[in-house]
Amino acid sequence: MSHSEGNSYTVYRSPYSEIPANSRGRLHPDAPSRTRNPFARDRDRIIHSTAFRRLKEKTQVFVAHEGDHYRTRLTHSLEVAQIARSIASALGLDADLAETIALAHDLGHPPFGHAGEDALDEAMKPWGGFDHNVQTFRVVTELEHRYPDYLGLNLTWETLEGVIKHNGPVTDRLSRPSWTAVKRFDQKLDLELGGWASAEAQVAAIADDIAYNNHDVDDGLQAELFRLEELLEVPLIGPILQGVRSERPDLDDRLTRLEAVRRMIGAMVDDVMGETLQRAAVSGVASPADVRNLGHALVAFSPDMLEDLSRLREFLFERMYRHWKVNRTRSQARRILAEMFSLFMAEPEVLPTEWFVKSQNRDDAGRARVVCDYIAGMTDRFAIEEHRRLFQLETWA
Repeated sequence: MSHSEGNSYTVYRSPYSEIPANSRGRLHPDAPSRTRNPFARDRDRIIHSTAFRRLKEKTQVFVAHEGDHYRTRLTHSLEVAQIARSIASALGLDADLAETIALAHDLGHPPFGHAGEDALDEAMKPWGGFDHNVQTFRVVTELEHRYPDYLGLNLTWETLEGVIKHNGPVTDRLSRPSWTAVKRFDQKLDLELGGWASAEAQVAAIADDIAYNNHDVDDGLQAELFRLEELLEVPLIGPILQGVRSERPDLDDRLTRLEAVRRMIGAMVDDVMGETLQRAAVSGVASPADVRNLGHALVAFSPDMLEDLSRLREFLFERMYRHWKVNRTRSQARRILAEMFSLFMAEPEVLPTEWFVKSQNRDDAGRARVVCDYIAGMTDRFAIEEHRRLFQLETWA
């Protein structure tokens, strides 16, 4: 019998790991589950939410109808969760919490990726703009309605903290009109918005960086926006690609691409592990509170990796994100959302009944937020179909 992989792992808990039994609880107290700890229960609430299901047809760079093989927000979220769980486990952190925050991090994204976000931000400018992180927070605290006694998913303090400040303190944003909902909720359940989030939340954030950098390379190659040869001079991916070709010249371009991406993910994970352990040793963090009060991120890439990633992003920006084919779909996406937003504001009676009712007896700002919520919840495919129903006369036939 071959044993090429180890089959026993030492379970280690870091002194600065979050402990489910020590959770600060929920805004609305719930009876404990007999089968799950609080963070695992949060994860399951996210997976069963309507917003999570909709991620299957929301995209980041490519629009959903352009091909079945490109990442959607759902497949991306699953990749982020897998990477987050792996890193958290290896660092002795709570894997359930890291996975939960990773699964939740994109719930507030509108259709059509960054183009959709830009369009909604522009449309909402008179009323405070649009921020997908705030929208994610609103999804889990007020927009989802699955329980009879409260709005939202009633997640734990630790999950909510991670959702809203996984990239660091956010007190400098609270004066923005688009952050009103966060400020209002914080008055009911203090999320300590001026501090850093848990190590688990930081792991989820960096897992997002690892996932999207790698899948953008993969999707860009698959879409033939650039070729493998063009990546050979790009830091990080170039040397890895050369290594794959040197070691396995028998592989075709598809398997070469997949092997190079797999190795790049491994290299980035190893870098995060090394840098994080070094920072922990230097700073002497010994508790979750120490992580929050450290004054800078604990979980991070090394300076060399950050430099390499910056160069990779420059390449992707030039060759992928601003490719004419992508520009064309971005233009279409912005136009679709802008036209629907304007129509719904001018004629709210054409909104579906549930949303029309919500829009009534509100000022312009309140009605704009309802319209924005309706559009932000759409999948790419639904937005295209809704726009067609509203604006194209041939749909009457």
